[in-house]
Amino acid sequence: MVVALVTIFVIGYFCIAMEHPFKINKTATALMLGTLLWTVFVFCGGIVQPDWTGDEWHGFISKSLVDNLGETAEIVFFLLGAMTIVTLIEDYQGFRVITDKITTTNKKKLLWILSILTFFLSALLDNMTTAIVMVALLRKLIADRKERWLYAGMVILAANAGGAWSPIGDVTTIMLWIGGQVTTVNIIVKTLIASLVCMVVPVLIVGATLKGNIERPEQESNGLEVPSHLRKLVLFMGIGALIFVPIFKTFTHLPPYLGMLFGLGILWVTTEILSRKYEKEGHKLPTAVSTLEHIDTPTILFFLGILMAVSCLKVSGILGSLAGGLNNAFGTEAPGFFFIDLIIGVLSSVVDNVPLVAAAMGMYPLTGEEAIFAVNHPFWEFLAYCAGTGGSLLIIGSAAGVAVMGMEKIDFIWYLKKISLLALAGYIAGALVFIAMDLTLFESIPFLRDLA
Repeated sequence: MVVALVTIFVIGYFCIAMEHPFKINKTATALMLGTLLWTVFVFCGGIVQPDWTGDEWHGFISKSLVDNLGETAEIVFFLLGAMTIVTLIEDYQGFRVITDKITTTNKKKLLWILSILTFFLSALLDNMTTAIVMVALLRKLIADRKERWLYAGMVILAANAGGAWSPIGDVTTIMLWIGGQVTTVNIIVKTLIASLVCMVVPVLIVGATLKGNIERPEQESNGLEVPSHLRKLVLFMGIGALIFVPIFKTFTHLPPYLGMLFGLGILWVTTEILSRKYEKEGHKLPTAVSTLEHIDTPTILFFLGILMAVSCLKVSGILGSLAGGLNNAFGTEAPGFFFIDLIIGVLSSVVDNVPLVAAAMGMYPLTGEEAIFAVNHPFWEFLAYCAGTGGSLLIIGSAAGVAVMGMEKIDFIWYLKKISLLALAGYIAGALVFIAMDLTLFESIPFLRDLA
C-alpha cells in the first residue's frame, strides 16, 4: 500500500502543477489529495503498520490527525495573521512610505534593491512573512503582470536564502535551533556566505538580461487619501508586529502564530479606534474586519490541504524510510553527509521541508548510543542551508513560494521554466561555497575551527 500512497501523492502534485492547463484550482486538488491519502492510509496502512486491533489502529490514526492538524494549523493561522497585517498596511497606503523612497525605475537596479532588501528582511522576520510583504511592495512598483512575476520569483529565492542563515528566518532553521542541533552564532557564521551566494548568483544571471526601465502602476484611489502620519503609524505598527513574533517566541517558547495573532489584535484595536475617530470627520478608514473580507482564503486552504497530505507520508513512515535509505546509501562521514543534505534539499522542493528535517533530527539524535552528529556538526548547518534554499527549486517547495503563488497567481509551469534553473544555480553555488569553507577555512584557522 506504500506504492498506492506514493502514486496518489505524485498524481496530486502533477494536477497541482498542471492547474492552468487542466483549469482546476490547485486548492481543490490539495484538499482532495490530503483527504484521499489519509483515507487510503486508514484502510490499507503504510510502512508503519503495528499489529493493533481495529480500535487501537483507529485511535492511532485519530491521535496522529489531531497532532498533525495542530502543527498545520500553526502555519495556517500564522499565514492568516501575516496576510491580514500586510493587507491592512496596504489598505492604509502604508507601503507608499517605502515605495516613495524607491525612486529608480531601472530594472537592474530595482532587482538588486529588492533582492538585498528581501534577503536581510527575511533573516529578521521569516521567509514567508517577508515574501508576503515584498509582493505587496511589488504591486506598488511594477505595473506589468509578467514582469512582476519575474521579480516575485526572485523574491522567493532571496527570501528562502535569507531565512536559511538566521536562527529565526526559516521554520527548519528554527527547528534545529530550538532542538539544540545548532547555536545562534555558529549557524550565522557557517551559513551566511553560502546563503548570500545562493541569492547573488541568480540575481547576477537575471541582471545581465535586464535592460530598460519598468513602468509603475497608476496609483489607485478609493476616494480616501489616508493622512501621511496615519500611513506611517500603521506601517510601523504592522512591521513592529511582525518583528515582535520571533522576539515573542524567544522569550516565551510559545508557537510563533500566537505572537502573530497578538500583534494582529493590537493593530486591529488601533485601526478600530482610528476608523471611529475619522468617521466623525467624514472619513471611513479601513479596519481589520474590512480587510479580512478580501484575504486570499484559497491560499490558506491550499496550505491546509498540502501540509495534511505531507503529514500522512510522515505518519505512514514513508519519509522516515526515505531518510534511512539515504543514510545507508551515503554513510555518515564527509563527504557522505553532504550528499544526504543536498538530496534532502532537492526533495524539499517537492515534499515539505519540515517533515524532512524532522525525520533527519529523529534519525540522528544528539545523545545516546545512536548519536552520530554532535551539536554544531557541519551536517546540521548544511542541512539548514539545503532545506531552507532547496525549496526554491519549485514554487510549491517553500512556504514563501506557496504564499507568492497564491497572491500573484503565478503559474507552476511558468516558474519551472523561468526560475527553477536560476534557483538550482544558486543552490549549487552556495552549497559548493559552504563545503569549500568547511573543509578549508574552518579547518585551517584556529579561531574559526574552535567556533565551528
